[in-house]
Amino acid sequence: MTPKKLWRWLAVVMVASFAVLIFYGTEIYRKIPPIPNQVVSTDGTVLATGQDIKDGQNVWQSIGGQTVGSIWGHGAYIAPDWTADYLHRESLLLLDELAKKDNKIYKELSDDEQAKYQVLLKKELRTNTFDEGKNAIIFSPERAKVQKQLSQYYSKLFMNDPSMAQLRDQYAIPKNTVKDSGRMSQMSAFFAWSTWVFITERPGDTVTYTNNWPHDESVGNVPPPSLHLWSGFSVLLLLASVGLLVFYHARNKEEEISEALPLEDPLRNMKPTPSMKATLKYIWVVALLILVQMLAGVITAHYGVEGSGFYGIPLDEFLPQSVSRSWHVQLAIFWIATSWLATGLYIAPAVSGHEPKYQKLGVNVLFGALLIVVLGSLTGQWLGVMQKLGLVDNFLWGHQGYEYVELGRIWQILLLIGLILWLVLMVRALLPALKRKDGDHHLLLLFTLSSVAIAMFYGAGLMYGRQTHMAIAEYWRWWVVHLWVEGFFEVFATVVAAFLFTRLGLLRLKSATNAVLFSTIIFLAGGILGTFHHLYFSATPTAVLALGATFSALEIVPLVLIGYEAYQNYQLSKSTQWIKAYKWPIYCFIAMCFWNFLGAGIFGFAINPPIALYYIQGLNTTAVHGHAALFGVYGILGIGLMMFVLRGLYPDREWNDKLIGWAFWLTNIGLLVMVTISLLPIGIMQSVASIKEGYWYARSAEFMQTDIMHFLRWMRVPGDILLAAGELLLVIFIIGLKFGWSLKEKR
Repeated sequence: MTPKKLWRWLAVVMVASFAVLIFYGTEIYRKIPPIPNQVVSTDGTVLATGQDIKDGQNVWQSIGGQTVGSIWGHGAYIAPDWTADYLHRESLLLLDELAKKDNKIYKELSDDEQAKYQVLLKKELRTNTFDEGKNAIIFSPERAKVQKQLSQYYSKLFMNDPSMAQLRDQYAIPKNTVKDSGRMSQMSAFFAWSTWVFITERPGDTVTYTNNWPHDESVGNVPPPSLHLWSGFSVLLLLASVGLLVFYHARNKEEEISEALPLEDPLRNMKPTPSMKATLKYIWVVALLILVQMLAGVITAHYGVEGSGFYGIPLDEFLPQSVSRSWHVQLAIFWIATSWLATGLYIAPAVSGHEPKYQKLGVNVLFGALLIVVLGSLTGQWLGVMQKLGLVDNFLWGHQGYEYVELGRIWQILLLIGLILWLVLMVRALLPALKRKDGDHHLLLLFTLSSVAIAMFYGAGLMYGRQTHMAIAEYWRWWVVHLWVEGFFEVFATVVAAFLFTRLGLLRLKSATNAVLFSTIIFLAGGILGTFHHLYFSATPTAVLALGATFSALEIVPLVLIGYEAYQNYQLSKSTQWIKAYKWPIYCFIAMCFWNFLGAGIFGFAINPPIALYYIQGLNTTAVHGHAALFGVYGILGIGLMMFVLRGLYPDREWNDKLIGWAFWLTNIGLLVMVTISLLPIGIMQSVASIKEGYWYARSAEFMQTDIMHFLRWMRVPGDILLAAGELLLVIFIIGLKFGWSLKEKR
């Protein structure tokens, strides 16, 4: 297929996919669960106002939001899912109240008599009591009483009741996490409303707003038929698509490796321009961020076994788990993105052979801007979680409470401005090459378009506001997490790798161009609408579940041939004598292929079908996928891209293979050990508990604080030590390029 036809197919896929994504986004807006003006009891008592619910959402965000347990299954893993926890406690208390209404004690009743109240419980909880005319949710006196009891319970937990000290430690929640009783009352109202959403049936339906999630048979939350239907369809579609891809590959595959390999390194004599040399400071900062992120990860993991400190040090008093986890996630995104941005700034002048005027100044200004955003956002998150900011200031400068986009709105805007500046620097350097329209024009154009997407799609994170409905905020958040991080960055990386190998003379330009365009079409065909698979149970319509299941299955299809890509990269590493200088960047690409298959493919698809995610959303199975995909794929790829840049900045000397080799193997083996002997067994055991007992139990302290769970959490240590040692050696290697110990004889 010619590049022109491939471009047409890419345009069709992009336009059609985004049209559907936006259309069903409007459906989410149209069918969101109501936030009422009031929550009242049948006797007229006002339990909460709509503003209380909205302010309560902001209070929850200010303490760390999705870094302190989770809501609707999205968030952290040490504390429970607050909505599942609330629902379970509400159902137990409500059974007692319903029995008291008949002057009976529920626990003393026979099974047959208890069954009567269990039926009443389901009717009480699942009936949609929203009165559209009054714009109010109406509770029975019994349910209103239970809500007050639960408000008192959560006040004791999040404030400073001594009786809750042990549970706070198990949840890694510091005392006085919420310092003001008024704020605490508002957060309890938010918990009550968000729980009402996923136990209340949609009008005219027998399925709740969250598709009967979470699993809890005692309240009638069991998988609806649609979950089974679309899960089965997604598996069949995956098998059919794999067959078609293999057929297409066998029929149309061209040999990509060049027959006439260069006798010498084509890039060895390339003289880095001033702006290319200026990217070195980015790599130094990446090295520093890797170390800090590693330390934040160590602290966060330790909170799982010692919730109030670090080996006896009361660390939660000044660095609570919600801060360390936020920093761990944000720093990962910062250093990975910085390594990729630096690679782009290095490659653009190298590809075009043109150094625009003031390009170095622009690179330096962008560097300063990124430093301000990183330091400012991390400081703001700490101030927000420590309750030193008001709710409005926290949203602007502090902690937004949404995983992966924790940084305050001002920092988001500044980061977007920085990305636009990066795009300007990229385009002005690439323009001469784009105008030439020579053999690599198609790759250059895709490289430029992916750069545009990286800069602009981060702006989706600005589409929700401080008090935007949770269902809508989740929709836009996943535009950033899925489309920006998992989507267009991957396209960018694929094009960069093709550029590097074609410029080295190792791949045929025509076949590499066709392969990259075809891969982009296949990836985005599933990836864009695959965004919906994160929203199965986020109060979205059933159509979103159907689309998410169908198209996210297609995301796995390109990974079927990942072994071929890994083998081809290995062949390239052995193709000539001079290519040994690029051994470790190429090995990083091979490792990325491995983690793409394992982390994104196997571990990703394991939690992808609706019926699977119904039971295991927000369990440690998600952490398995997250670590293996985010660090294993994007992190290792970022390191590989940095290695290419460093090879170009230090072209005349051989590297200390032992140092970088140990760093490479320890990092990858450590990640594999940590995931497979700790996170994965915990996730599997939680999955069994969720299926047998209910989701609330799999996330409860009762289950997570058992001896076997403590043992498995401690089993992270061997893998963490190997991973940390590998990252430390990587940093030492990067520093050694400057001071000499990472360099050997001349090439």
